[in-house]
Amino acid sequence: MHGNELSWRKSTRSGAAGHCVEIADTPAVVLVRDSKDAAGPVLSFGRNDWAGFVAGVRAGEFDPPR
Repeated sequence: MHGNELSWRKSTRSGAAGHCVEIADTPAVVLVRDSKDAAGPVLSFGRNDWAGFVAGVRAGEFDPPR
């Protein structure tokens, strides 16, 4: 699949400045790219790896120490 055939989306919490990432779901992987460089590199994560990452973010595993 090419980038223009994918449905890219970003968080509704993203600001208008464009400093965010976009993701596209496929049946096998989740793709991630920089919203400021849509033609740039794309990272590919297995669906289980992505789910683990999102769970970690939600659990605060990557929050800075207080």
